[in-house]
Amino acid sequence: MKRSTAQRDRDRASIKRGRPACGICGEAIDYTLPYLDSREFVVDHVVPLDAGGADILANKQAAHRTCNRTKGARTDGGPIIRRSASLQRP
Repeated sequence: MKRSTAQRDRDRASIKRGRPACGICGEAIDYTLPYLDSREFVVDHVVPLDAGGADILANKQAAHRTCNRTKGARTDGGPIIRRSASLQRP
């Protein structure tokens, strides 16, 4: 299935407006960091596309670049430990 870049950009902007913490590690994201900085904002698919996840806003969350890379295509959230007890893995 071909992914829409216009929809991707709208979803990214929608998530960024809320300035949420990283959905993987729970730490704050600095939304001003430059492209390719390890702690910059990227969009993560909660259920990876490779695992059958949908490319819709409800399946996307904010993440740090390094957290998203470490998680990869895992559905269990990968080896990252959440730093806030109030957050739950999906």
